[in-house]
Amino acid sequence: MSTLPAILQGPRIERRRVLFNGSPYWGTMEDDGETLRLDDGRKAAIAQLQHLPPCEPTKIIGVHLSYRSRGIETRNNPKPTETPTYFTKPVTALNNHRGELVKPADCQYLNYEGEFAVVIGRVCRNVLPDEAWDYMAGFAPALDMGLQDFRDTDQGSMLRVKGADGLLPIGPGIVRGVDIFAQTLRTYRNGHMVQEANIGEEMIWGPHYMVADIARHITLLPGDVIMTGTPCHSRSLDVGDTVEVEISQLGRLGSHVVAGPSPRAGALGVGHAPTDSAEVRRVALGFDERVPQRFRDAYRAPPYRTPRG
Repeated sequence: MSTLPAILQGPRIERRRVLFNGSPYWGTMEDDGETLRLDDGRKAAIAQLQHLPPCEPTKIIGVHLSYRSRGIETRNNPKPTETPTYFTKPVTALNNHRGELVKPADCQYLNYEGEFAVVIGRVCRNVLPDEAWDYMAGFAPALDMGLQDFRDTDQGSMLRVKGADGLLPIGPGIVRGVDIFAQTLRTYRNGHMVQEANIGEEMIWGPHYMVADIARHITLLPGDVIMTGTPCHSRSLDVGDTVEVEISQLGRLGSHVVAGPSPRAGALGVGHAPTDSAEVRRVALGFDERVPQRFRDAYRAPPYRTPRG
């Protein structure tokens, strides 16, 4: 592309959806980064507002492997598949900035995956990759969390691995007017950086390719979400951890891990139990020898500041 698509050109515009005086509102961030101008003209300090997900999707679609470093770590191949492959997450997986991530008592492995999401802006079907940009409302930081304990039984669908309630924090807002390929993605566990990637250098397929690929046979509707993949070093979190993903010029999204009970039906033997097999550990614990030492050190480091929830 000789000229950047409109969505990648400035000025930067960030839209957020929040609760204000108990009611949901959309608003646009002011240049000071601290004030939200609600669509009705009122202004509010962003620190005093509860965030809501900046989208209301009918469907959420994720790509399996789209970053070279992740391909090297998991398959020892920077391009492990010739074309993208996908899975879906239920809309009940949506969560918001500063929301809680519930780790059930019967699961050991709640893995983070720092990503950016594409939010669809208008009905999209049967488009070319260069046309797909015009159907995007913007981009948002996201955490594609996964209960890897269910990988043995749901490896094909990823339904329970990626679909449990609240396992997709997204926000704080949705941004347009930023060249997504020029940005850097960083994920933090308790303040320590555990993932980092230059998006333009690492991505195998851009978001426009994924949207056009999916829209060959699936109509994408306004608010739908496409998760675009994660770089290397996805690892499990403990109760009490704070996880954040920051994407330059998009923003920083944070969530806090809390303990949840075991599901009642599990005690009766209903369904496939969570497992701790070699395949589960392969994905949940990864391959340390294939990731930079600095990520390994950061993952094992104690918190150096009070985590932000």
